[in-house]
Amino acid sequence: MGHEEFDQEVIIIPDGFGNEHRFIVIYRFEVDETDSTYVALVPEEQEKEEVQDLYVFRIEENGDDLRLFQIEDDDEWEIIEETIATLEEDGII
Repeated sequence: MGHEEFDQEVIIIPDGFGNEHRFIVIYRFEVDETDSTYVALVPEEQEKEEVQDLYVFRIEENGDDLRLFQIEDDDEWEIIEETIATLEEDGII
């Protein structure tokens, strides 16, 4: 998965212990079937690695406020997996 070296958007996600984890946004996309926007993230510490963990969240934005939601519905997740596969095949992410 590739991403540009400049203009990287970083999202900080706190865990249950108050530790902050930094993620780089590699792609934002909308899915018509779910009428939602999603964001694909990789941990900042993996940015230069050949193999990276990919995290995908549904997002809602209200001005500067960004809320992330885990994808818990199996049907929604299947749609996201198909979308991610297509983006990877097309070399977008």
